[in-house]
Amino acid sequence: MLEPGRLARSNNCPPSLRSSAAVLLGALFLSWPAFYNGFPLIYADSMSYMADGRPVARAVFLHQTSDYYGMRSFIYSLGILPFHWNFSPWPVVALQCLLAAFVVWLVMRAVLPRRSVPCYLGLMFCLSLLTSASWYSSIVLPDILGPLAYLAFFLLVFARDSLSRRERYALYGIAWWGLTAHSTHFMLAAGLCLLVALMLTVERRPLRRIVLPTAEVAAIVLVAALAQLALHGYLYGKPSLNGERPPYLMARIVADGPGRWYLEKNCGHLTWFICGHLDHLADNPDDFLWAPDGIWQTDTDEENKQLVREEMPLVLATMRAYPREQLARSSRNFWDQLNRFGLFDLEPSDWVGAEFGRIMPAAQTGYTRGRQAHNALPLELFSDTQYWVVLACLGLVCLGMVAGFISRIFPHRPVRLLELGVIVLVMPVANGLLTGVLSMPDDRYEARVIWLLPMLAGLMGMSWLSRDEQETRQLNSEFAR
Repeated sequence: MLEPGRLARSNNCPPSLRSSAAVLLGALFLSWPAFYNGFPLIYADSMSYMADGRPVARAVFLHQTSDYYGMRSFIYSLGILPFHWNFSPWPVVALQCLLAAFVVWLVMRAVLPRRSVPCYLGLMFCLSLLTSASWYSSIVLPDILGPLAYLAFFLLVFARDSLSRRERYALYGIAWWGLTAHSTHFMLAAGLCLLVALMLTVERRPLRRIVLPTAEVAAIVLVAALAQLALHGYLYGKPSLNGERPPYLMARIVADGPGRWYLEKNCGHLTWFICGHLDHLADNPDDFLWAPDGIWQTDTDEENKQLVREEMPLVLATMRAYPREQLARSSRNFWDQLNRFGLFDLEPSDWVGAEFGRIMPAAQTGYTRGRQAHNALPLELFSDTQYWVVLACLGLVCLGMVAGFISRIFPHRPVRLLELGVIVLVMPVANGLLTGVLSMPDDRYEARVIWLLPMLAGLMGMSWLSRDEQETRQLNSEFAR
């Protein structure tokens, strides 16, 4: 890596100013879907995240409790509250784009220290135009924070020497917020701790250099868990990691079939509340939970609590009764999820428009004027584009990883690029397994991490160019002598 003094002497512009300008421009690239739409992108869940922050803040800071706080991440809702303040979601998009651009800058600087700012901007331009990175940065959802947390773990474990103290502290905060923003981020990060420990062990590092980095990222996971437990304990009087969540696993196992079979066979002697709904169990988890005439939406709060209490007994009993059948259906869901990473459903919604009038009336006109509200976003075009880009990049990454492991052809500390490659290849697979099996196959879940593959392919391509440039300089030097 170029030393700060050498970099400053090689350019009239100070390095810190150049990098800051590059990150700002990278963030601007990522925000183009919001500008093209004329308004930040909004999903149905976005309204909950923007609405839940205020009652939670009143409870935490003013001790004004409420009967209901919501069912999504309160810490993400609190984090974005000072930025939108129920007035406009534009600052939330600006924050997310800046965080994404900043983390990608640190990753590129760590694995390719000799590449210049124009190369970073080229990478960001391609990611924003060809992948879901820009769409997830431009929507009011916590989904972009998951991959940023995984990249932060890579930097803190494998590229710590490339970070300043302030950058490390910033990554601590980004990773912590990302893990508390969604339960799947937390679970994947916990698994990532085990992966990095295994990678460090395979690299035959000294025990101290295995334990300390792993303990550092594990501490972030632990603090995230403690924060969730403390906040939910304060709000509900009972510590929990998920708060008042719906019975996702019950909906999934019933929709798969084995859960329904178990109930049909055993409800004659069971006293479970769900047995009263045996004649109209949904074969789709979404319908079970969110359809207006679905079980979860039509039952009372007390009845829904009873469903949550029955969830794990039903799941465990079904797994004992139909292990092979459930495994087959879970495997199918996993494979389906791996192959679904198009841009998610952003069709216009009258409900969202009405919610703006309740939650953020000053922004209602902006939403209704946007392309999203008129179903005029080119979602199919960009989904198809990303699909072929991801397939091409996956092939390039696999070839590059094999070549790197066999011949170690990558210059400039090739091990670090390979370490990043392992994490980038594993996380989409783990994400597909977790979301496909425990929730339901949905484009949104996989698309939020799939952009890491094109990012890695771009870094590998620049490494190849760096190798060619180095060989050319050596040949020219030998010819001159």
